[in-house]
Amino acid sequence: MKLGIMQPYFFPYLGYWQLMNAVDKYIVYDDVNYIKGGRINRNAILLQGKAHNINLILQGASPNKHINQIKVNTIPNIQRKLLKTIDQAYRKAPYYNQVMPILHTIITQEEDNLAKYLFRSFEIINNYLGIDTELILSSDLKKNNDLKKEEKIYHICDILKADEYYNSINGKQLYNAEEFNKRGIKLNFLVMKDIRYKQFNNDFVPNLSIIDVIMFNSQEQCRELLSQYELIKG
Repeated sequence: MKLGIMQPYFFPYLGYWQLMNAVDKYIVYDDVNYIKGGRINRNAILLQGKAHNINLILQGASPNKHINQIKVNTIPNIQRKLLKTIDQAYRKAPYYNQVMPILHTIITQEEDNLAKYLFRSFEIINNYLGIDTELILSSDLKKNNDLKKEEKIYHICDILKADEYYNSINGKQLYNAEEFNKRGIKLNFLVMKDIRYKQFNNDFVPNLSIIDVIMFNSQEQCRELLSQYELIKG
């Protein structure tokens, strides 16, 4: 069984979805500390030909809290402002009419728990992209939460009987392949290929939010992009 484990991010880039699509089960790592200034509640879209950050406004965000202990500000005015920014950026994109209702459903949801809010966004976009990987909140697993870093990863792999562990290439320095091998687990790192597609008539801006991908590519094209990666053995 192939397993992936990552913190939840706000409309993450395509490589995140490639990893999710490549595994059988995907752990949304919500009972770890929130990282201030990271991608948990912000990402970039294309606005006037440049990368522009959009933010999910939070309440009580702190690196001393777990992701699932933080609240999303669900005030309608804030939600409308975010939707307006996205609308201004993509109203002329080829798949705007299909995608904007999906984004509206995600952004206007009443769920105010950050982890559950992001988890729901994954479910909705996965349905659109045709990703059928089983999603599991880390906090729902019965596990030893006193374990730290790699030991907790090994523990989760053991609980779920995983014999392959997939991670982003960004984690290559974090994990020891020998330690995984000792436990009978193959370690693989996923590297997204150099993907480019037409963004209006602009020079291509890479690594934007999945919003950009689905605004400029059909569902069929998105499915093809999900497979555009290489695996590197740990």
